[in-house]
Order: sequence, then C-alpha cells, then structure tokens
Amino acid sequence: ATACQTIVSKMGEVHLLLDPQIRIYVVIPVVLITVFVLVGRYYVQLLMAPPTPTKIQVAENQALMRSRMLRANGSILTQKAFNMRQSYFIDPEHGYLITKKRDEPPQNPMMDPSNMNRMMMGNMTHMVPMVVVGTIINSVFEGFVTIRVPFPLTLRYKPMLQRGIELSTLSSSWVSSASFYFICIFGLRSVLNLMLGSSMESDEMMMMKPMMGAESQDPGKAFDREREALLITKHVSGLDGIERELLQKKV
Repeated sequence: ATACQTIVSKMGEVHLLLDPQIRIYVVIPVVLITVFVLVGRYYVQLLMAPPTPTKIQVAENQALMRSRMLRANGSILTQKAFNMRQSYFIDPEHGYLITKKRDEPPQNPMMDPSNMNRMMMGNMTHMVPMVVVGTIINSVFEGFVTIRVPFPLTLRYKPMLQRGIELSTLSSSWVSSASFYFICIFGLRSVLNLMLGSSMESDEMMMMKPMMGAESQDPGKAFDREREALLITKHVSGLDGIERELLQKKV
C-alpha cells in the first residue's frame, strides 16, 4: 500500500492524503525517541551538575536576602523592631555581617579546570545526541511526510520543514520526518517539565552557572556592601497617619 495519495490541483499544487499507518509507524516512534533522548540527557546533566552549596554558603545567602528585605520593607515595622533587626546585622561587636565574614577569597571559576571540563561535557551532551539521533531518524524515516501545520507558510520555510524531501510542488505546510524530530526537540520541553516535576534548564545556563564572576560569589565584598547600605538606611514609618487616610478614603 502506498504511504499517501497525491492529488494535483489546477494550480499545479500537490495535495496529499496521508496513510493512517504513518501516524503509527513514523509519528509516534519519532515522538517517543525524542522523549527518551531529552529525559536521558536531563539525567546525564544532573550527574554532571556542579556541587550543591554548603550550609555556610546557604546561611550567608539567606542573611544577605534578609538584610535586603529589611531595607526594602522596613517601613511597615515599628521603630523598635527595625532597630532590633538592624542591630542584629550591623552591631559593631555581634553583628552578623561583621562577625561571620570569611577572610579567604573564593576560587576564581575561570581558573578551575573542573568547571571548564563540566561546561565542555555539557555542550557535548547537548549536541552529540541531537546530531546522532537526528541522523538515524533521517536515514530510517527518509522521505516520509508526517504532519501538516494548520496554517499556510511561504516558500522560505520549505528548506526548514521539508528536509529530505525534494518536491518543489509540495505545499510548504507539510513537515518531513527529520524536521518533525527537531520540532519535537524544542516543543516537548514543557511537557517534560510536567512529567519530571522539575524545571529543565537549558544546557548553556546549567553550564554557565559555575562560570559567574568571582566577585558576585565573594561573601566578604557582598557583606561589606550590604553593611554599608544598611548602615545608612533610616527608618521611616509607613503607618504614620494611616488612620487619617482610612477615614478620608471613600467607601
């Protein structure tokens, strides 16, 4: 049985009636292969992910976040509550931003060979499976027309959507098996987020996280900047005159 029936219109355009078996033997296998490749690549990246931060680093980040929240939202606190929290961070003898500062500078990520190796391996896990599986799909399902997009497209989309099919009279809305695989690669990420219950970040972002600047990871400099910012912050109550505003507001 032929895979499709061809109907030529008066304008010379080719219209196809696809065999329903294409859905079973081409479309579904390509989707399943794409899902397996993306899931496998996701777990490989988890194995190569940078080490989790230590308890000290987590405590330092949380302290900086609390100090920034105090500066941003201190107006809703009373003067006594604001002074108590401010003293906890910048007290000359027991302030957290003064006593908990580490003296040794952090290691520069650009000088760490493990980070460079991790980034290179991440790029390989991103490119190699896509190229290898795409080549296999292009050779096994070569010449198959899989789906049709529900809107007309110009001729500029033919090389992108009809890889492996050399038919000038075929409408640009039809998608070949090789192009359908690359569409699934980028279109199934949201579905896999729901399946895995976690966020699948792009490979470039996962590999570039440890390559951030060393200054942003230096707790000493971050503590100094935050201590100076909190020291010049004055408490201005946002509740002064609130009764008058409520009485003047129209119900």
